[in-house]
Amino acid sequence: MPTDLPIACSLSETELPARLAEIRALGQDALLSARRVGPRAVLRFTADPDIRARVEAIVAAESRCCAFLTMRISAEPDTVTLTIEAPEDAELVLQELVDAFAVRAQPA
Repeated sequence: MPTDLPIACSLSETELPARLAEIRALGQDALLSARRVGPRAVLRFTADPDIRARVEAIVAAESRCCAFLTMRISAEPDTVTLTIEAPEDAELVLQELVDAFAVRAQPA
């Protein structure tokens, strides 16, 4: 997955802890599973309109600060799924993001 976008987060030192807290809270509240293989991660959350709105808000925010990541949200009757793809040289960033969400989830 080649990218011309810089692999750098644009959040400030004060913004980053707040964003990570928001991600961890969503993970604690609703993450069912997190699976990462290479440059792709799939996270599944409980299906609920509030949860979907929170996932969408985080995706919108992360898309602004980490534009090199590709994120897609899909919904099924019992889950909201977030798929994140990273360029090869950004796999560490992807793993850190998955780890932030996966504070309590069991592996898929």
